[in-house]
Amino acid sequence: MPTATGVESRLGAAEVARAVLDQGVAADVAFESALAKVTQSQDRALTRRLVHDLMRDWPMADALCRRLIDRPFKRRDRLVFFILAVAITEMRLSREPAHAIVHCAVEATRLAQAQHLAKLVNALLRRFQRDKATLEADCGGSLACQWGYPEWLINRFKGDWPQEWQALLTAGNASPPLTLRVNTRHWSRDQALLALADAGIEAEAMPGLPDAVACAHRHAIRSIPQFDQGAWSVQDASAQWAIEWLNLAPGLRVLDACAGPGGKAAHCLERADIELVAVESVPDRLSQVADGLTRLGLTATTVLGDASQPEDWWDGQLFDRVLIDAPCSATGVIRRHPDIRWLRQPKDLDALVALQASLLRGLWSLVKPGGILVYVTCSVLAVENHQQLELFLETHTDAKALSPPQGAQLPPGRQMSVGWQVLPGEHDWDGFYFAAVERLPAE
Repeated sequence: MPTATGVESRLGAAEVARAVLDQGVAADVAFESALAKVTQSQDRALTRRLVHDLMRDWPMADALCRRLIDRPFKRRDRLVFFILAVAITEMRLSREPAHAIVHCAVEATRLAQAQHLAKLVNALLRRFQRDKATLEADCGGSLACQWGYPEWLINRFKGDWPQEWQALLTAGNASPPLTLRVNTRHWSRDQALLALADAGIEAEAMPGLPDAVACAHRHAIRSIPQFDQGAWSVQDASAQWAIEWLNLAPGLRVLDACAGPGGKAAHCLERADIELVAVESVPDRLSQVADGLTRLGLTATTVLGDASQPEDWWDGQLFDRVLIDAPCSATGVIRRHPDIRWLRQPKDLDALVALQASLLRGLWSLVKPGGILVYVTCSVLAVENHQQLELFLETHTDAKALSPPQGAQLPPGRQMSVGWQVLPGEHDWDGFYFAAVERLPAE
């Protein structure tokens, strides 16, 4: 007997939310198993939207669920708690009629083999519908409930960005745009824009980024003309700006030191005839690099290795350019991955900062005199960004910080003590940090 429309989505969203919030699994990983059980494509899209909405509303949804439930659910019924939380967030956003949300939540509870709680879920959601304003007022006093972030992260943002922290949080709760990168080895940007127009996709060129196209609306990737033929990649504007810091030219030897999933490596190869070595320590991510290059018709040397320990994989030839797209807190791309705010913990920062410093130290010796090392993160936290580069420059007298690349349009963001910081939402870019350092010749 077929399941009512939307019920599988509600159950799938609850399963993903439980994996993220109870087990620390990244949403993209949890989606793989959950979406396999959702039969309709529109329901799979709904599942993703429900999860992202809940990640942005989790403190309030959690507080409201606990307020409504007189006695905690048994451990075996934990999934029903998340079905309830998904429904409450839906009702708070009012995208669907309340009666339809309640019905789907009740049926999802039955589908989860928790029929004994179906009547309770119905009663709790009816109560929430009736007393919504009072319950929200009672539960919404904390910063976490007001903004949908953990308080430790809110405090980090306030400390680093005392004037911008509210705009930063607001941007992280917005839906991200769809930004494409034209493979200029396949066709020109003008040709690509004409193909989009013929397909009924509204888009425009992005000033200052020669390969970037901003779509007015989100679209299924497979609907983008010639995507499978290697004509496009999905890549945010900030990530596309990274290549400009490398100042590429034909014949250069370039290292992409933390290459997965391969967007920046491919962009380098599309832009110039270079010798590129892509190093990645995670096998699945290295496979993504190779698959992406194949789709785009590009060639590079791919190496499975730890970029912070080049002695294990380096062939002894120096590089003209080294790109470190460093592992980081990813606090600049929370609008794309709202689960990040719950997966990251304060203790994670110390390990990330140590790894970033290790990458800078270990890879600096691979840069030719006169060559350039570019350090990039998708973070907005000072300790991972300009403070990290300040420490590097203090201990490396043969390093000279370079100015931002000159483009047709001033990019969003601001100059830091070292490098450039873009906050999420500025010009609708993701939050990124950029720095370029030249290696001075030996005296």
